Amino acid sequence: MRRTILLAATTACLGGATLLLAGSASEARDYGTAGQAFPIIEPDLLATIEARLRRAEASGELARTNALFAKRVEAKVRRPDPVAGISPAQETRSWDFDPSVRIDHDVRDQKGNMIAKAGQKVNPLDFVGIHQDLVFVDGDNAEQLAWACGKYSDVKAKIIFVKGSPIEAMSQRKRRFYFDQEGKLTGRFGIEHTPAVVSQAGRVMRVTEHALKGRAG
Repeated sequence: MRRTILLAATTACLGGATLLLAGSASEARDYGTAGQAFPIIEPDLLATIEARLRRAEASGELARTNALFAKRVEAKVRRPDPVAGISPAQETRSWDFDPSVRIDHDVRDQKGNMIAKAGQKVNPLDFVGIHQDLVFVDGDNAEQLAWACGKYSDVKAKIIFVKGSPIEAMSQRKRRFYFDQEGKLTGRFGIEHTPAVVSQAGRVMRVTEHALKGRAG
């Protein structure tokens, strides 16, 4: 009896497959739905996030998180991450940096007049002058900071930290300081040691790393 039922079921399956293949050769047909179908439910992500935020706000967790985030941001502003790979200069050395760039497309003014052609090499110092030196120091190095502040006024130079807190130094010394975020300037000029001074020398920028006698810090 079981063999008869199994054989009948097998024959029915094969017959259905034959009908399906035959039908697909001529036209697409709707054979209906076999079994129960269930809809695909995708929760609204924004609604989920909003619900979690409401729970966090009600429990006070959101306020604590915001306060912690604010403290971390303030700490980063007051004392940014130091520039990696910078150390005190052990010897004085100088080199020239050419700021020229090669233009990859034609540059025209508002009237269509050609300013620079594609492939042309342009030196910004031919058009603008750098009137302030850039002085890079380790702000945590007392000797470097004292040397820079004693040698350069706010008018003569911008003192740029590679380490330390420019905000604390501004409060103490009542003058403006800057920070070389992510080492973009020192990396561009090839500076590896501080204090270092970058100043215009004609059509190039002269870079000098100064070895200080005490090398404190």
